[in-house]
Amino acid sequence: MTTPRLAVLGSINVDHIMNIAQFPKPGETVIGHDYKIAFGGKGANQAVACGRSGADITFIACVGDDAIGREIIAQLKTDNIDTDAIRIIPKTPTGVAMILVNEQGENVISIVAGANSALTPSHLHQYRHIIEQADALLMQLESPLDTVFEAAKQAKAHQTKVILNPAPAQPLSDEFLSFIDIITPNETEAEILTGISVHDEVGAAKAANILHSKGIKHVLITLGSRGVWFSEQGTGMIIPGFRVEAVDTIAAGDTFNGAFVTAILEGKSAHDAIRFAHAAAAIAVTRHGAQSSVPWRDEIKSFLAERA
Repeated sequence: MTTPRLAVLGSINVDHIMNIAQFPKPGETVIGHDYKIAFGGKGANQAVACGRSGADITFIACVGDDAIGREIIAQLKTDNIDTDAIRIIPKTPTGVAMILVNEQGENVISIVAGANSALTPSHLHQYRHIIEQADALLMQLESPLDTVFEAAKQAKAHQTKVILNPAPAQPLSDEFLSFIDIITPNETEAEILTGISVHDEVGAAKAANILHSKGIKHVLITLGSRGVWFSEQGTGMIIPGFRVEAVDTIAAGDTFNGAFVTAILEGKSAHDAIRFAHAAAAIAVTRHGAQSSVPWRDEIKSFLAERA
């Protein structure tokens, strides 16, 4: 039996992370601690989650012409990721993210695209075969939007399932959304896409139905500690997550997305795939950092076995 192929298109960043007691107000200076540099970017984080979860994955991305960009590629190879479609962009730095984490494990993030901006539609053209031959394509919105749109159209034309994590939050056209098979917004992203305030299950159901009306078959609205509102063509339900003591939520959503897509490609039901993804994310939030927090498949399986 052929292993399903997954393509991930997305960003690669260097994360500069600082822990603080509370987020500063405008004009305020606060004392930080535990400063560290780590590898991140929503695309890379999700690719790592896919690779460690067991997917057969190729990652389409760009890094800068610098030492840390090459270090990142080397690291991604150890995470079971095919890096042949990651290109080093001359005279350009690798993307950067500045991350503040408070005592509650919440975070605020600012990013500079760097080499990620080189992932243009013309650059994508040389990797069309990867998307066309894949069973699924997972994307986010830290890459140029016209490239994400073009990749979605290519995928749809070749029966490749398109999964979009619409983060960072921004409005998207109905035409774009019509190419998406599965969408995984959080509450804020769902509100920006639909105009519906998502504070409870009623709001989640309304937002999901609007997304269905735009042609999206499966909607997963992540609700933090409450779990995920899963809706399939208008029929929805809450699938709760696992209770753990969170220390850092930086890559929780990325870990969820990568593990979920991996499980779907393996033929798991949506419910079981979400439960697998919940377990991966639960492990991730008990650890510090982005990619350093992402669990391996054996860890996820052990976590689920303990809670069976």
